[in-house]
Amino acid sequence: MKNVIITGADGFVGSYTVKKFIGEGMNVLALDISENPKRLITSDRLTYVQCDVSDIKELTRIISQGNYDTFIHFAWAGSAGSQRIDYNLQIKNVLDTVECVKAAKQFGCKRFICAGSIMEYEIEYAVHCQGNHPGMSYIYGMAKHMAHCICKSIAADIGIELVWPMITNAYGVGEISPRFVNTTIRKILNNEPLQFTSALQNYDFVYITDVAEAFYLIAKNGKPFCEYLIGSGNAKPLKNFILEMQNELAPDTVPVFGNIPFTGTNLPISVFDTSATENDTGFKAKIGFAEGTRMTMEWMKTI
Repeated sequence: MKNVIITGADGFVGSYTVKKFIGEGMNVLALDISENPKRLITSDRLTYVQCDVSDIKELTRIISQGNYDTFIHFAWAGSAGSQRIDYNLQIKNVLDTVECVKAAKQFGCKRFICAGSIMEYEIEYAVHCQGNHPGMSYIYGMAKHMAHCICKSIAADIGIELVWPMITNAYGVGEISPRFVNTTIRKILNNEPLQFTSALQNYDFVYITDVAEAFYLIAKNGKPFCEYLIGSGNAKPLKNFILEMQNELAPDTVPVFGNIPFTGTNLPISVFDTSATENDTGFKAKIGFAEGTRMTMEWMKTI
């Protein structure tokens, strides 16, 4: 790798990944819908262009053909919050991702790496379980899975290597969405009761700098047409993570389990196996959950 295109570059995961690639000596063309990026660092190796990836004609006008070897795709509208259930928006994300694969080939890229999600596995269990009633929250994961399937066929047809990293649950400094870690830390900071489901479902979290390193190593070493789970390598029941966070951040607080109903899907612990990622790419997470949540809380105190 030498010259890399990264979409969604000013987002949470995208911006950390841009920083990682620049730190490894790559030249990065960063694309994002934001007029003035807020997260990106200044570097001679970075070129920033405001661009909406849904306008593929504008994308092909901006980017010079033949100058890039790798295309990394993070741009995905509605990745958190209520927009996860907007099926029109999520299907549009699928179509935009497919067009980006085709554009990457046109630009001369040899590889296309897209940010997938462990929710792709969840929807397999939720949708194909007889008699199950999957909630609207699964629509986001369904769209990611749909993009994965279609892009794999398109990539094989046009001759570009598809590599599909699948993030478990990224968190860390700079994340402002209402995801689980952030919501729990906000409750701690606001002295609110820590109430949860029984939290017996298997889970995993991975700190953002580890996520960025994983994307670099997967892009560099990942095998074509393979998927790679990005996680801590230490998945366990969610309750264990909660207790670890509570003990680190609020040792005098007693969390309450079981007074909120759980309506999701409990994945087998084997689904969280990161051995293929470690064996093929060399990635292994470095930041433990207690350390990561402590750094995140210290940052949240300043915003």
